[in-house]
Amino acid sequence: MNITMAIDCMGGDYGPHVTVPSAVKYLHSDPEVDIILVGIPDVIEAELRALNMPLSPRMRLHAASEVVGMDEPPALALRSKKDSSMRVAINLVKSGEAQACISAGNTGALLATSRFVLKTIEGIDRPALAVVLPTIKGHTYILDLGANVNCTAEHLLQFGMMGATLVSSVENKKDPSIGLLNIGEEDIKGNEVVKQAAELLRDSGLNFYGNIEGNDIYKGTTDVVVCDGFVGNVALKTSEGVAQMLATFLRQEFKRNLFTRFAGLVALPVISAFKRRVDHREYNGASLLGLRGIVIKSHGSADKHAFCAAIKRGAEEVRGGMLGHISKHIAELQHNTQKSKFNSATVE
Repeated sequence: MNITMAIDCMGGDYGPHVTVPSAVKYLHSDPEVDIILVGIPDVIEAELRALNMPLSPRMRLHAASEVVGMDEPPALALRSKKDSSMRVAINLVKSGEAQACISAGNTGALLATSRFVLKTIEGIDRPALAVVLPTIKGHTYILDLGANVNCTAEHLLQFGMMGATLVSSVENKKDPSIGLLNIGEEDIKGNEVVKQAAELLRDSGLNFYGNIEGNDIYKGTTDVVVCDGFVGNVALKTSEGVAQMLATFLRQEFKRNLFTRFAGLVALPVISAFKRRVDHREYNGASLLGLRGIVIKSHGSADKHAFCAAIKRGAEEVRGGMLGHISKHIAELQHNTQKSKFNSATVE
C-alpha cells in the first residue's frame, strides 16, 4: 500500500531543523511511504543540502509562502494565512494528494484549520485529540486532550466510539475496552454529563468497562480512556510534570556523593531500560479524530526521534483504514440508537 504524507515543515519550536531530517529518516525506514515537504522552498532545500539528500519521486517539495507562529491566535491564522505551510499541508489531504498531514505547529491553529478545511465526518459533532500513553500492561489511548473543553454526554459517546475505532485500526484489536474517566468507579459519582455519558456508552454496544479513576490510566485498566478536553489536558500535563520530577529526583540522588555515583554507574543498564519504557518521544503524535482526513499533531518541542514517531502514527492510521472504520461505526451507532428509540416508543 503506497501512502503519501504531507509534512508541515515550518511548524514547531525548531521548524525545518527537526521536521526535514525526521522526514528523510522516516522515508528510509518505510518503503511504502512517500513524503511531501511543505514550506518555504529556500529553507527546506538548505536543510536537504546539509543532509546531502536530493529531492526524488518519493520525496518532493510543495511551496508555501507563510508560517503560522506558535503563539498566533487561531482565528487570525485561519483568516489571514491561507498559504501557510500548515494550511497547504491540510489542503493536500483534502484534495487527496496526501493521505495524512503531520504538523508540530500551533495546536489551536491546527485544530481550527483542520476542522474548517476537512470538515467532520457525518455523525461527529466535534473532532477530538487522542494520544497513546504507556501503562503497566503496555499502553492506552486517551481522548480528548484539549480540543473540546466543554462537552455533552453525546460528545463523550462519540469520543468513545472514535477511540475504540482507533485502537481497532492501529492495534488490530477487536472490541477494545473503554473507560470513562471519573472521580470514582460508582455509578452515582461524577457530574450529570458524565453520568449521562456512562448510560449512553453502556447502551451503545461498545465494550464499556465503566467508570475509571485517574490511577487506572497508567494501570492499563482499559484500552481507551474517555474524558472532556479540560480534564484530559490537566491529566496529561500533570503526568508529564510528575515524570519530570521523578527524573530530576533520580539524577539528584545518584549525584549526591561518591557512593551514589558508583551505584548509579552499576544501575545504568536498568536506568537506561527504564528510560526507554517511559520515553515520551516514543508516544509522540496526537491524532485529531473525527475529521474527513488524517491529521497528526506532534509536540511543538519534539526532536527528530519524536517527530519520526508522529509520522509513523499517521502511516499506521492510514494503513489501518481508520477513516472508513469511524464512518462505518458512527453509521451503525446512529442506526442502533434510532432503532432503540423506535422500540421504546412502540412499547409505550
